[in-house]
Amino acid sequence: MTAHLTQAQARRVALAAQGFGRRASAAPTMRQLQRVLDRTAQFQIDSVNVCVRAHYVPLFARLGPYDRGLLDRAGNAAPRRVFEFWGHAASLIDVDLQPALRFRMAEHAHRPWQAMDRIRREQPGLLDKVMAQVAERGPLTAREVEHEQERTPGGWWNWSDVKSALEWLFYIGELTSAGRNTQFERRYDLPSRVLPARIIAAPTPTEEEARLLLARRAAAALGVFTPAWLAEYFYTDRARTTAALDRLVASGEVEPVVVKGWKDPAYLWSDAARPRRIEGDALVAPFDSLVFDRARLLQVFGTHYRIGLYTPRAERVHGYYVYLFLSGDRIAARVDLKADRRASALLVQSSWLEEDAPEAETAARLAAELGRMAEWLQLADVVVSDHGTLAASLRSVV
Repeated sequence: MTAHLTQAQARRVALAAQGFGRRASAAPTMRQLQRVLDRTAQFQIDSVNVCVRAHYVPLFARLGPYDRGLLDRAGNAAPRRVFEFWGHAASLIDVDLQPALRFRMAEHAHRPWQAMDRIRREQPGLLDKVMAQVAERGPLTAREVEHEQERTPGGWWNWSDVKSALEWLFYIGELTSAGRNTQFERRYDLPSRVLPARIIAAPTPTEEEARLLLARRAAAALGVFTPAWLAEYFYTDRARTTAALDRLVASGEVEPVVVKGWKDPAYLWSDAARPRRIEGDALVAPFDSLVFDRARLLQVFGTHYRIGLYTPRAERVHGYYVYLFLSGDRIAARVDLKADRRASALLVQSSWLEEDAPEAETAARLAAELGRMAEWLQLADVVVSDHGTLAASLRSVV
């Protein structure tokens, strides 16, 4: 018999699968970080640092204030628990998934960038030269690699040929990232010097098996999902991910489920927790794996969300870099946050109450969470502007 879930039950399943509702009671350790990684599988990277870099926030949302050095160690020092590559987007990914992503590296190698065609034609020895430099002196940033090319003038994507060569070698898996420096520049190195020996020695699965591995991790991370969301989690081909889903259903790892109000067929990870309540509050960053699939967010939480970052100022509704405020099992508010490090203040540039959320309770709980974030970021104050539907209530309790 097919199981049935209410929308509230589906929300709680999704939140529990993503690791919400169980914050550490003491200072989080690497063990707690690993538990979150086991659930989410990836932390998306983004270069914007208006408040705090995106990959640090998912752990704060799930664990509360933690030492960001834990995540730095997980990605920058042996034994590495995450490696940088393309999951849903550029991400720090569970290192155990590296073999399952080798087929993606191979696919990339067969679709060279237009810039690489030109570089191979005009500078046929450049790739070998770059590889030799990294092998001899790595890890190295692009600026540290010896080359004769000067960065060409112009926009963001006018990389030097050396930078393009390094990115290409990273894209196809010949190089990997040994971490980022304080300027957020990628430090390129040989995979054999970065990845754990057990990962290097692991056999490469067939593409079919790799897609099954990714679908299995995505299903566990989502808890309850549609086929489209399953494919979106690691940005995999929808038709081939659906074939992997069929195998998961056949094996009993996933079961069809009916969620009230959902139009598309839904599926449930068989081992997914079904909590009756989700406790606690969290500030959720725009690229968190709970919300980076905006269609999933809309269906599960009824929240239409756009970050604002990529929208012209005149067309922004809620702000520039907007966090969602999760209270229990509902999105209760959203806030445009900025860290003013000179003034040692967390700036709430606008704050907005979601429909049907209780205003006074939401303001009080959000104020407490903003205070925790400010302390975590070593900022002395929280300063709330008067912009937004929640601003007056929030200012009264901050």
